[in-house]
Amino acid sequence: MHAWPASEVPALPGKGRDLQIHDTATQGTITLAPGPVARIYVCGITPYDATHIGHAATYNAFDLVQRVWLDTKRQVLYVQNVTDVDDPLLERALRDNKDWTELAESETALFREDMTALRMLPPQHYIGAVEAIPGIVPLVERLRDAGAAYELDGDVYFSVESDPNFGKVSNLDAEAMRLLSAERGGDPDRAGKKNPLDPMLWMAARPGEPSWDGASLGRGRPGWHIECVAIALDHLGMTFDIQGGGSDLAFPHHEMGASHAQVLTGEFPMAKAYVHAGMVALHGEKMSKSKGNLVFVSALRRAGVDPAAIRLALLSHHYRADWEWTDDVLAEAVARLERWRAAVSRPDGIAADALVEEVREALANDLDAPAALAAVDRWVELQIATDGDDESAPGLVSRTVDALLGVAL
Repeated sequence: MHAWPASEVPALPGKGRDLQIHDTATQGTITLAPGPVARIYVCGITPYDATHIGHAATYNAFDLVQRVWLDTKRQVLYVQNVTDVDDPLLERALRDNKDWTELAESETALFREDMTALRMLPPQHYIGAVEAIPGIVPLVERLRDAGAAYELDGDVYFSVESDPNFGKVSNLDAEAMRLLSAERGGDPDRAGKKNPLDPMLWMAARPGEPSWDGASLGRGRPGWHIECVAIALDHLGMTFDIQGGGSDLAFPHHEMGASHAQVLTGEFPMAKAYVHAGMVALHGEKMSKSKGNLVFVSALRRAGVDPAAIRLALLSHHYRADWEWTDDVLAEAVARLERWRAAVSRPDGIAADALVEEVREALANDLDAPAALAAVDRWVELQIATDGDDESAPGLVSRTVDALLGVAL
């Protein structure tokens, strides 16, 4: 599966700072100092509907991570999956009387268009669950053969008790886990499971649903968590720098994935930092496909909204914050974009060397994008109110905003 084209990232003078970021597992801020190649895995979409603002906010956060690392003169190895076979996709295809593969392909294509428009840097490896199946099957077999998985009516489940470190990603108690498991795709009430929290690794073929050859597992399809584990281990190995996604993925998805990988490899932890973006609400409720309270990136673009303004709207909120999308949020972003473009359109201006360092410092401090925007706002106000004589300043500001914030002026 191919990703989307990369926009050029301008080089800035000097060098950026190492990233300090909030780690869900430790509930504290840690400093990441990767080697020459920084490694990140971000969980991708289940393509049964278009990209909404909540998705865009999550991918914007991890785009900032990449930009901070690139500014430290590191390379970035970024991997993202597409869950192109799963219950929600099959249910939507059935509801709309569409072929599930065509639905997945069309929505993934739209996602690529949205990411391109928003200038999100693409992953080097963009892998669909279906194409990952040949690598998933052996992992499930290994877990079963090691006694870390068991069969139940043809399905194969992972035993969470096989991992002594289970629970160290989300730090939730058993009751909270059980409630979230029921809400987020698990089946804690299924009879015959050894532990209600045990997640499915391999689902035996169901009538009328797609299935693949699972060797000794029989025909079926993979569970959600093992999909990402197989892709991450294949392309990043263990103890990569960041496992990322929305805050609703901390449990069960990232918790279960970590346990799968840790049992498979005997190593701990799967990732050095578990980083989670906040949820975006609309009309007082979290934006979600199940509720239908969505603002689509593609719809905003069709309505003539500049993608740079959409990105500025996302950047105006800290990535870990839960916030609400409103018309005012977008209007403020549109006005900010106009001010910034007017300021950098002048032939000369106020020296901007200090601004570059302010933006770097803000982003290195747990991706504090609102502080970075405020720093640019201050420069813009001075630029508009004062006659400067630095001919290089407008260009430097444009390159800084592009390189570090992903906004093309």
